[in-house]
Amino acid sequence: MPLSDSQIQILARDAMQHAAAGDFANAEPLLAQIAEARPNSGQALHLLGQARLKLGRFADAREPLERAAKFLPREAAAQVNLAGCLTLLGEHAAALAALERAARLKPGDAAIAHNRGRTLEALGRPDEAALAYDEALSIDHRLMPSLSARAALAASRGDWMGALADLDMALTSRPDDPHLRLRRGELLLRQGDWLRGLADHEARLEIAAERYAPNLPRWQGEPLEGLLLVYPEQADIESDAAIRDTLMLARGVDAVVQCAAPVANWLDRPTVLRDAALDGFAAAAPLRSLPHLLGWTLESLPPPAAARRPAGAGDRIGWFAGREPPAGLAVERDPARIADCRLVVGDDTAPTHLAALMGVPTLLLRTASADWMLGPHDGPSPWYPGLEIVAEDDAEALAERLRAAGIPAADA
Repeated sequence: MPLSDSQIQILARDAMQHAAAGDFANAEPLLAQIAEARPNSGQALHLLGQARLKLGRFADAREPLERAAKFLPREAAAQVNLAGCLTLLGEHAAALAALERAARLKPGDAAIAHNRGRTLEALGRPDEAALAYDEALSIDHRLMPSLSARAALAASRGDWMGALADLDMALTSRPDDPHLRLRRGELLLRQGDWLRGLADHEARLEIAAERYAPNLPRWQGEPLEGLLLVYPEQADIESDAAIRDTLMLARGVDAVVQCAAPVANWLDRPTVLRDAALDGFAAAAPLRSLPHLLGWTLESLPPPAAARRPAGAGDRIGWFAGREPPAGLAVERDPARIADCRLVVGDDTAPTHLAALMGVPTLLLRTASADWMLGPHDGPSPWYPGLEIVAEDDAEALAERLRAAGIPAADA
């Protein structure tokens, strides 16, 4: 039965009341009734599409939003919401077309320019994306999303100064934002600027994440009347990342190290397992906070912890890298036999750090995503006496190091 104008008005009133209260689940069926009764009403279709977007029903939102954009050709908002839906569906080219229409309808709109930038990035057109962010920021120089996005784009190109300038501008408006502070810290640390970057890196502890922390006061460097616990913050203490951090960072402080059982067998210092009682401990600190708390720099790192099992005098080459070893090279891939290797080659993972800790000459292959703690430069590393960092894609440098270790040139 067709709905009368008065019935549609009642439905619209009730739908708007639900929507205003954030109750889109009850607003959506009312709007659907209105759209069915008035299939050529651009406003009804637009509202229905928006409600479905709010409910996360992106595929269902597409059809009413596409029709609304046709019936409301002069309303930029209809084009923008259609673009948002298409973006969520992964149809970036169609989303860009909708945003171009919106920009013609509403020139000088910073939000539209920003959304064009994000869509252009998704399409793999970074130069055009940068111009779109520039346009958005020329309209509103404090537009947070564009500052953040342009900073990420600049960082991906190696433009550290440009990225830092945008993050600093964003932080003038939101100085306590932990996400912005953490990103700025990581940029500074990747350049080797620990003096400025370490404090920002602590912002990670303010961000909700699957992170472990013992039920103890967090140590801030003050004298204690009791034991200090240092621990890997990864939820899985047996993960490669947790073991790697423990081997690398358990140094320079009089503390008990909380670690996985295998690590306790490797470290020649007091340790405790994660499920052990913590009686007698006065405070705790995550291992990744020690550089900040103790004022470390790459030029003044404390010596690494001693290993219980020093290196032996084996003749095999330990290989713990993602890339394949040179043809004809006999390698050892068992971490339990690292101490019997004369050389270890590996990625920035636990076996590589274990080899370096044991005193085995070690080549660490740096990837583009390598941890900032390694420092910005290749060559001899300050973390362990026998560790050298080599770029993963520098095959010539790796072959040279292998030859220096006695690997025949033909094999290397």
